[in-house]
Amino acid sequence: MKFTVSSSALLSLLATTGKVISNKSSLPILEYFLMELKDGQLTVTTSDLETTLIGSIAVDNIEQEGVIAAPAKLMLDSLKEFPEMPLSIDVNDTTWEIKITWASGHLSIPGASAVSYPAVQSMGVESKNLKLDVDLLVSGINKTIFATADDELRPVMNGVYFDFSPEALTFVATDAHKLVKFNAEHASDFSSSFILPKKPANLLKALLAKEEEPVEVTFDAKNVTFQLQNFKLVCRLIEGNYPNYNAVIPASNPNKVLIDRVEFVNGIKRVAVCSNPSTNLIRMDIADNKVNLTAQDIDFSVSANETISCSYDGQPVTIGFKSTFLVEILSNIDTPTVVVELADSTRAGVFKPVSDDQPSAETLMLLMPMMINA
Repeated sequence: MKFTVSSSALLSLLATTGKVISNKSSLPILEYFLMELKDGQLTVTTSDLETTLIGSIAVDNIEQEGVIAAPAKLMLDSLKEFPEMPLSIDVNDTTWEIKITWASGHLSIPGASAVSYPAVQSMGVESKNLKLDVDLLVSGINKTIFATADDELRPVMNGVYFDFSPEALTFVATDAHKLVKFNAEHASDFSSSFILPKKPANLLKALLAKEEEPVEVTFDAKNVTFQLQNFKLVCRLIEGNYPNYNAVIPASNPNKVLIDRVEFVNGIKRVAVCSNPSTNLIRMDIADNKVNLTAQDIDFSVSANETISCSYDGQPVTIGFKSTFLVEILSNIDTPTVVVELADSTRAGVFKPVSDDQPSAETLMLLMPMMINA
């Protein structure tokens, strides 16, 4: 195996695929890059058994094709020290030594046989296939991923739920305290769903930043594949039944608060400094086109209060929310104005962006209230 490649192009490929490698690999071979040279392309594969990422770049001056497992940390640490320059890489097929040569020197890294590297998960015969717009995928993941859980007892909540219907694609995430639903117009030939784990969802989000063409998505009951221009992400899905998210969304909350989002979130942050560290409770008293924010920590005799103007349609309401969740939700809404729909102090509040145009996508965020001590 012998070829020439740009140092920056190789580093970019290895750094991107290397994000899959776990710090605590169950198999020693998973701490290696699987590098295969074939048909003018260098293909690099990384895996943690649950998620596999495959990337490729074109290389020059190919003298011999082949495949090798290269130690990830050594390869990355070495390549980080190079400016942009051509590197000649020569692999000994007997000793698995990787020799990297450049204009003024060379280095040797011990590689390994690629025989024991795990195979990529294959799709079942009943797999479904469709193409998704890059912007739709990015928006769906960005809007929802912050609301996913880290719950060992309920693993279905540890990912983003993709719900396909003939007219729309809905992305959902929840941790039982907050829920985000992003609904976008998208025609599908089927009704189906899957739960994408948090780690590959974050990887996909990073990969899509440089993508322009539609992404081909193939999935069955256990695995999903995202085919991009230069990368292929394959991952095992979270198995189980996702909660009925529509059942927890209030059908009608009669009290509606229309408020400046930035002013609201900044006010919450200021007042939250004095909240109880164990609860982060903020009390909201809403009436007469004003939202009165209150927080206090009785143990340390600290308290804070701020009043923000709003447009309010409804009965006076007093409700409590966890300030950190409030800030998370409001920070993930990108419109200047937000509407908060409330019923009473015991039922969930619904947060929606307010936009002048009629978008083809709709975002809804739900937050469960906290009990307020009288």
